[in-house]
Amino acid sequence: MTEHRPFILGLTGSIGMGKSAVAAMFQGLNVPVFDADAVVHELQGPGGPLLPAIEAAFPGTTGPDGVDRIKLGAAVFGNPDALKRLEMIVHPEVAEVRRAFLADNRDAPLIVFDVPLLYEKDGWQSVDAVAVVSAPAEMQRERVLARPGMTVEKFERILALQVPDAEKRARADYVIDTGTSLAETRHVVQRLVHAIIASVGGSQK
Repeated sequence: MTEHRPFILGLTGSIGMGKSAVAAMFQGLNVPVFDADAVVHELQGPGGPLLPAIEAAFPGTTGPDGVDRIKLGAAVFGNPDALKRLEMIVHPEVAEVRRAFLADNRDAPLIVFDVPLLYEKDGWQSVDAVAVVSAPAEMQRERVLARPGMTVEKFERILALQVPDAEKRARADYVIDTGTSLAETRHVVQRLVHAIIASVGGSQK
């Protein structure tokens, strides 16, 4: 008899596509969500376990409030070697937290890995299926440029580092459109949850 494990759905999407809102919809349906970004923030926050290693590798980028994201970003942006050094510090710790999350939710029929760079960092290989959150390009642009401190140049630099939305959509098992109303998007998420759980023979709590 094989041991049960949850169906793992990778959730991703480019900046400004509404991925956080969709992740919250999954949580609202009692689906456990592993938020990779939130874990990184916690590990790098005040008193976080990664601070000593990050400070040793990138002096002056941490303080009492944790990592100074602007300083750390400046230290690695456009520098592949520096970025790789940072990833070698961060990724093993995130993987450890993810293993604990899996163990804590091993009886769930479905769990979601919310990972912004799922395709960029080959995380798609460790999930059972991928759902891409997407919206029309103009809507994405409006959402992102409305963020505090965001500029057109910064937005374009971020986009250049991400797998294009069209490619993500083409590679995805499921596409969740956030260019519609919240109610419509929520309905799509609900149907997806029910379909996956039915396909794996589980039941929703």
